Amino acid sequence: MKMKIEIISKETIRPSFPTPPHLKSYRLSLLDQLAPPIYVPIVLFFSADHGFPTSELDHSRVYYRLKKSLAETLTRFYPLAGKINGSDASVDLHDEAVIFVRAHASIQLSKILEDPELNSLKQLLPLDPYKLNADEPVPVTAVQLNVFSCGGMGIGVCISHKVADGVTLAAFLNAWAETSRAACETITPCLTSATLFPPKDVLHEVMPVDLVTKEKTVTKRFVFDATGLATLKAKAAAKGSCVDDPTVPTRVEVVTALISRSAKNARRRKSLKGRSSMVITHVVNLRSRAVPPLIPEHAFGNIWQLTIAPIFEEENKTTELQDLVVQLRTAIRKIDGNYVKKLQGENGLYQANQSMKEVNDLVSKGEVEFYTFSSWVGFPFYETDFGWGRPVWVCISNVPIKNVVMLMSTRSGTGIEAWVTLEEEDMAKFENDQELLQFAFPASSS
Repeated sequence: MKMKIEIISKETIRPSFPTPPHLKSYRLSLLDQLAPPIYVPIVLFFSADHGFPTSELDHSRVYYRLKKSLAETLTRFYPLAGKINGSDASVDLHDEAVIFVRAHASIQLSKILEDPELNSLKQLLPLDPYKLNADEPVPVTAVQLNVFSCGGMGIGVCISHKVADGVTLAAFLNAWAETSRAACETITPCLTSATLFPPKDVLHEVMPVDLVTKEKTVTKRFVFDATGLATLKAKAAAKGSCVDDPTVPTRVEVVTALISRSAKNARRRKSLKGRSSMVITHVVNLRSRAVPPLIPEHAFGNIWQLTIAPIFEEENKTTELQDLVVQLRTAIRKIDGNYVKKLQGENGLYQANQSMKEVNDLVSKGEVEFYTFSSWVGFPFYETDFGWGRPVWVCISNVPIKNVVMLMSTRSGTGIEAWVTLEEEDMAKFENDQELLQFAFPASSS
């Protein structure tokens, strides 16, 4: 898949109504402060077959429609139009604006959908999500409208992870789409995360500044369809459990367990006897775990924590998939209402640091390999309708951070796409793991 991008224009979009003068900055919450200094990227693809006009004039109309509706949406999501002030725990709202790039992609959308080359997809984004200059203020949001040779379109969006997580990204996109099609009701975010999780004046960062792996990594995509997921869940379920049993693992849990085990097997040559064989870290959305629960589409910001599941196995004995799921579920359930309450208290920073401190201690000693999972399964990205139908595909780009796995829903909602990034040598073994291939099929070019 060869794709050439021609930049037609680049401009800035400001909120339709200026942010009130007394709001010169937006305070980051404690959890925002702890978020990694990267962008959250996404690309939404829309087919020309879905009814929107495909002439150059019509694309210009779409372009201006998107700009106008974006400006209107930013009046409610005004932190997304600011700039991150380096180490300062705030977003500068002076001279606020979003970068908006208009581009032409010399490729048919069908070619991308048939065989997406993951390394090329980042060209559809307005900037590199993983290359930031931490010494300078950086824009919170950038957008790129890509028009393909066939008339289809791809909207690439990057939002700073210091301000927003995947839930907030989905809420913003749907609010923008609702505004574009003049919906009667639109999403209005609740910008109180700094009140819910007060920031700290002195913050000892636990997240490494340079997340990008020095080793050569490969990102590949694996698809679990509904049949494969049902079979995998049945295999991973505890003996004697039934479909309505709350102990039956979720789709995300079984996929996480299987990928972890296959990845560990690919690195078996580096295992150390008598010690933890690996650590699984998983992003846990706190919105439904808070007491009372937070409304997902309104709770703006980073409202998540990492849970840690150290996986131990006896010498010459392989951990069964069922056991792996149990250890993972036990770790996830520790993130409950009491945990969230502690995050909101005086010792919130101490509570938040514990998970990453434990991981960093293990990794620094070279004792264990860890795998980080983040799930966007169930997020309403495929409901984003700007007025010309739902996306035909929603994706991220390749991730230059080793041992990171992103889970996303398929368009039907019944399957899961796993974007797996491993060291090159490990990926060669991982993608041929026979147990993995019983339930998933590879669907990407490197």
